[in-house]
Amino acid sequence: MIEFYNQDTPFPEFLNDKTKHWIDTIIASYSKEAGDISYLFCSDDHILSVNKQYLNHDYYTDIITFDYCISNIISGDLVISIDTVKSNSEQFNTEFKNELHRVIIHGILHLIGFKDATDDEKAIMRREEDKALSLLSTFH
Repeated sequence: MIEFYNQDTPFPEFLNDKTKHWIDTIIASYSKEAGDISYLFCSDDHILSVNKQYLNHDYYTDIITFDYCISNIISGDLVISIDTVKSNSEQFNTEFKNELHRVIIHGILHLIGFKDATDDEKAIMRREEDKALSLLSTFH
């Protein structure tokens, strides 16, 4: 089950059951099954405290993904900073909505097993994000 929550920031109203269906479809396209997946949309302050508390990192980020996957069941908690997504959309000259969808699916791709530590991994991750985003319009 895919769930959306918010804390200390307004909920992105364009996220709905169609968005959840899109996420579920992307997961299935990798021959995986959606388990329990929770998204928490929050502020920079909240994600910074999560980053410090759980990862011992003292910096802002757009997403933190906690992986609880077992075998082919994709499960996890994804914490997304709306503030950083907004900043990134301005920096990369993209619409906020598009940037948020990219971050949403980026976390799922991590849970599926994609990495982004090296330049080659980043290129593969970007290609997979773009592929998933190209399907989004069929769900909205």
